[in-house]
Amino acid sequence: MFRGKIVIVGAGFVGATTAYTIMLGGLFSEIVIIDINKDKAEGDAMDIAHGVALRKPVNVFAGDYSECKNADIVVITAGVNQAPGESRLDLLKKNSSIIKSITENVMKYAPDDVILLTVTNPVDILTYVSYKVSGLPKNQVLGSGTVLDTSRLKYLISRKTGIDARNCHTYIIGEHGDSEVAAWSITNIGGMSMQEFCAFTGKCSQDELKQMYEDVKNSAYEIIEKKGATFYGIAVAVARIVECIAGDENSILTVSSVFDGQYGISDVALSVPTKVGGFGIEKVLEVPFSKEEMKGLNNSAYTLRELIKELDI
Repeated sequence: MFRGKIVIVGAGFVGATTAYTIMLGGLFSEIVIIDINKDKAEGDAMDIAHGVALRKPVNVFAGDYSECKNADIVVITAGVNQAPGESRLDLLKKNSSIIKSITENVMKYAPDDVILLTVTNPVDILTYVSYKVSGLPKNQVLGSGTVLDTSRLKYLISRKTGIDARNCHTYIIGEHGDSEVAAWSITNIGGMSMQEFCAFTGKCSQDELKQMYEDVKNSAYEIIEKKGATFYGIAVAVARIVECIAGDENSILTVSSVFDGQYGISDVALSVPTKVGGFGIEKVLEVPFSKEEMKGLNNSAYTLRELIKELDI
């Protein structure tokens, strides 16, 4: 399934880098950038477009919300940036009203089958806001979730074990944030569980696994402290998600989606291994996590649901 037009709302660090990364992938015939700062959006579009002659043909330009009228995918990256020392959940009240307004404007023009992908943090709550405001079916609304967190964990496992990160199979589940959970019970390399692999090779200990999890959970804070924002990694993660949709891949990614009874959880957006295809969320997989991991997943759900109660949506 080829999806020809993608709209990116927000020309900040994440939005601009995402547009550039998607252009390099050659998946779309049109890439539209929308931002309240029209000059910034136009400048980014021009800058990216000047490299098109060296890649696959694509029309990159700045526009307004009317460009959503025939969009296949709308990616929402606009919002207030996370400040040093500020948790993702601290951003909630700042960004929920922004996402609500953006979603309303998008849906004035977007077709009924549009896919909405929220990237702005706190992404799980804002994915839920976008779902409630858009009126779209659950499968057409998703968030970037823990796709990047999962990639970070795979990278750290790879560095520790010396195995290609693409062969380190693991997931970060739950909230994209402080209550996220490393699903060690289903982590494997070459068909061996992580515990078996560590015992067999002597490459890592339980303490080192715990440290990897802590490093993943805190990596955004460290990057923000050092350079002010994270945008390269998340841009690659978003490009991977839209690639799955554009190619109708039916790949498994830990995107955030609104639960409807899975794991006994409802009416909140969380990340677990999920089948992503041409129509967005194809299926939320119910994986046999350990009791401790299920406790963590439910804790994430409770934490986010309590915060959602404070929102006017």
